[in-house]
Amino acid sequence: MQRIANLPNWLLFLLLFAAVALSHLTLLHLPYFWDEGGYYIPAALDFYHRWTLIPQFTNAHPPLPNVTLGLLWHVTGYHILATRLCVSAFAAAALLAVFRLTQNLLTPTAAAAVTLLTAVYPIWFAQSTLAHADIFAAAFTLWAFTIYLSQSCHPERSAQRAAEGPATPLGSTPANKAFSRNSLLTVGLLFSLAALSKETAILEPATLAAIELVLLLRTRSRAHLRWLLALSFPLLPLLAWYAYHHHQTGFTFGNPEYLRYNATANLSATHIVTALRYRFLHLFWQRNIWLPIVFALACFFLPRRRAERALTTTTLRTIGILVLANWIAFSVLGGALLTRYLLPIYPLILLVCVSLWRERTQHWPTLTAITAAAFVSALWINPPTSFAPEDNLTYRDMIVVHQHAAEYITQHYPDAHVLTAWPMAAELFRPDLGYVPKQIKVASVENFTLPEVLKAAQTPGNFDTAVVFTTHYVSPALAHYLLQHPSSPRGREFAKERDLTPDEIARILHGTKVWQEERDGEWAAVIRFNRTYEATLNPAPKIIATR
Repeated sequence: MQRIANLPNWLLFLLLFAAVALSHLTLLHLPYFWDEGGYYIPAALDFYHRWTLIPQFTNAHPPLPNVTLGLLWHVTGYHILATRLCVSAFAAAALLAVFRLTQNLLTPTAAAAVTLLTAVYPIWFAQSTLAHADIFAAAFTLWAFTIYLSQSCHPERSAQRAAEGPATPLGSTPANKAFSRNSLLTVGLLFSLAALSKETAILEPATLAAIELVLLLRTRSRAHLRWLLALSFPLLPLLAWYAYHHHQTGFTFGNPEYLRYNATANLSATHIVTALRYRFLHLFWQRNIWLPIVFALACFFLPRRRAERALTTTTLRTIGILVLANWIAFSVLGGALLTRYLLPIYPLILLVCVSLWRERTQHWPTLTAITAAAFVSALWINPPTSFAPEDNLTYRDMIVVHQHAAEYITQHYPDAHVLTAWPMAAELFRPDLGYVPKQIKVASVENFTLPEVLKAAQTPGNFDTAVVFTTHYVSPALAHYLLQHPSSPRGREFAKERDLTPDEIARILHGTKVWQEERDGEWAAVIRFNRTYEATLNPAPKIIATR
């Protein structure tokens, strides 16, 4: 393993990129999914076609992913495969950071274990080819963590590795003033790029800056002052972006609907308490991440192995504060409780787990293998709980059934006026998302709950075909349980929010179901209506990004 650790970064990156691309081979040609088609790809296309940093719908997400993809498409042409491979490259860069971080703090063998577990963790695996801003921000953030945690929390380790020779990833002793200055500048730059990829990434340098401020007040050390300044710098380019956005649009944080969804509508005690509970599960339970944590807790009952290198108290405290800050901050901010917001934190949790395993038992490679198997199984096996399809390969099922529904419409009713909901409305209306060869006229509803279907029934002249699908995904096991317990709080909520079945929708709208497909709870159906008059509708659906 030492030979692999001594490889130059560029070669190790290529190996990781090949591994990511090959493991996602069946996903690289999939059409765009959910928020990809709702915001990120249209925003990047605005830059690609018009060189504008601000999308037409004035959502205030920073522009770095849009610029990256737009420039890529000018080189390769606009291809979904190019987009997926670009995201794979950022995922590989992030995994390289995980490897180097663990190598610096522990050993190359531990680095391989943490990198493997991160790569196969379902939430990380699913995001490794999806063009969301989170994977871009995670790559820059993890590289900043690599330098900061190695230099600030383990100066003695860096000095030791510097003495080992030029193969050391960070390369020199912190006593070297020039290198120290370079580290500060690099960390500030990396966190700035992370914040310009996604604004919420500013949380990580802000948390570390708060730690350095406390240490500065205690020790009056110039080293902590320099780190404080470096970690505070990323706020400047983010503020510059918001100033530019306000100057161009009159909105600082995006259009009012976006701001309401992602901030103001969530500032209630009820929402925050609920979000704290969900975020806790996201961090310590979701997708079998509880298993390595349980292994780590069990290891405390074993005696410590003296020879094994472990994380220092300083590093553990810093990681703990980062986890706590992310838990609280993302329980207050953000409209959707999506696990991908926590993407840079999962490798840190796994790093702590592997470190604790190694301290206490020589059988830690077995624990790594068991955890990896549990993570891989969670890519396909769904628990009887609520979760977003993008938390594992359920998102692929959703894309496939939508793709097949769109193909059926294209083959049988290319001139239809289609009643549907978002994101299918965008998928039919925008050929550049990869679902249809030409634009299909659509009429939109919010979802396929009973109130929305009844509302659509009042204007039957607006459509002659409907594409219906699940807009509130629930695993089949959980749906069965909730239907059997309708009087429970969760059962009442499910009954209120559940999508009607295709047969129920066809009956209410007086149509005939002509096609249906289901894949483990993700379903779509086409309903046809025999109209004797010509439908009229506004052909352009209102598509607003809300993530």
